[in-house]
Amino acid sequence: MCVTCLRSEVDITEGLRKNVTIVHCPECDSYLKPPRTWLKAQLESKELLTYCVKRLETDLKKVRLVNAEFIWTEPHSKRVKVKLKVQKEVLNGVILEQSYVVEYVQQDQMCESCTRFQANPDQWVASVQLRQRVLHRRTFFYLEQVLLKHDAAAHAIKIKQRDQGIDFFFGNKSHALKFVGFLGEVSPTDKSKRSERLVSHDTKNNTYNYKYTFSVEISPICREDLICLPPRVAVSLGNLGPLVICTKVTNNITLLDPFTLRQCFLDKDQYWRYPFKSLLSSRQLVEYDVFNVEIVSPEYNVDSFKYVIADVEVARVTDYGKLFYVRTHLGHILKPGDRALGYDLYGVNLNDDDVDKYRDFILPEVILMKKSYEEKPHRKRGKPRPWKLKSLNIELDESRGRSNVEKMNVEYEEFLRDLEENPELRFNLSLYHNEDYQPSEMASDGEGVPFVPLEELFADLELTEEEYEEDGMEE
Repeated sequence: MCVTCLRSEVDITEGLRKNVTIVHCPECDSYLKPPRTWLKAQLESKELLTYCVKRLETDLKKVRLVNAEFIWTEPHSKRVKVKLKVQKEVLNGVILEQSYVVEYVQQDQMCESCTRFQANPDQWVASVQLRQRVLHRRTFFYLEQVLLKHDAAAHAIKIKQRDQGIDFFFGNKSHALKFVGFLGEVSPTDKSKRSERLVSHDTKNNTYNYKYTFSVEISPICREDLICLPPRVAVSLGNLGPLVICTKVTNNITLLDPFTLRQCFLDKDQYWRYPFKSLLSSRQLVEYDVFNVEIVSPEYNVDSFKYVIADVEVARVTDYGKLFYVRTHLGHILKPGDRALGYDLYGVNLNDDDVDKYRDFILPEVILMKKSYEEKPHRKRGKPRPWKLKSLNIELDESRGRSNVEKMNVEYEEFLRDLEENPELRFNLSLYHNEDYQPSEMASDGEGVPFVPLEELFADLELTEEEYEEDGMEE
């Protein structure tokens, strides 16, 4: 027989299953992977396609799988259709290729975590207490966006704000351990401390139920902090500093000497071996007027940032009685007439043991940190932006009163401005188009004012069924 006639006579998909029942949890949108594992997957995702193909593992041993793809079905039909293309060797070594469709029928059944949560929403098995001993919450605003992008807090049944931190509650101990591991990959956390409390004990089958608590502390060093390195740490970093500024915080801490442009990376193990605190934080920045700028060195690239050492003449905005002649690393962006934010070491009373250890060290009067755009008329606080951020469902701590909410709003506005001014800060975050932004407000923010380019924004759109059908007809 020729190949054409052989294909009409032989069906290589005979005996392969065309209908499969899969167990689906409608609450957390996960699928049961026998015997007890639940896999979280969205419709038409690669995770769901892999799950569907593996359910046919015994059938696919008889043939060779070439391709698999979804066939669109109504999302509420509780049907998932997958088109498979398989090959099989038949008479006299002839290889036939054939496509067929497998229909997966969803059978709704809540997983153990959702069942426990529905019975008692406050029922949790493990909690992660995340803390940072600083006076602001800008680190947690950034961490919230990282968690949203990577969907790392998807298994949390409740998230609650606490003083100097956030508590995450999970219905499974393994989910909490996975979350703690993720935190260690994106922030300089200390080794988590674990405690457990016995809830119940069945003497008949000798089973115990515990509640687990994991305490995780983030390093108090934040971006834009001024740091005086302890002598032991400075020597280990090649006599860096001793006055340095923190330019970036991930699972490593990036330190920059603003006078020599030397840069060092301090990983979390190195930091927690000899921990230290900030000398001054970003809440203590003072605004200065820039009168004169003299370039000292050519442009120098440090970690994708461009810096130029310059001698500048500045004075406090609130006091022109004294002029300061300082050296800064911001010579590439500062020019006469600008304003800059910096640390006033001339008028501050420092009480730090690490500074006292350097006997012959003379503190500079001012250390400039960044250019200020506060004086720009278009930089009004709370002004609508063409972009927005998503947020986690966090229960606020109402016991601290209205002043705490106002303080968080101010800090959140500062965080949004940091995103506009620092492209590297928003590199690992997802920013979305703001549909409520009026076209009439799209006036220019003025020359030199930082903004978020449109190509960095994601479209936060959800097509309705009618719009989907119209798009399909146009195609």
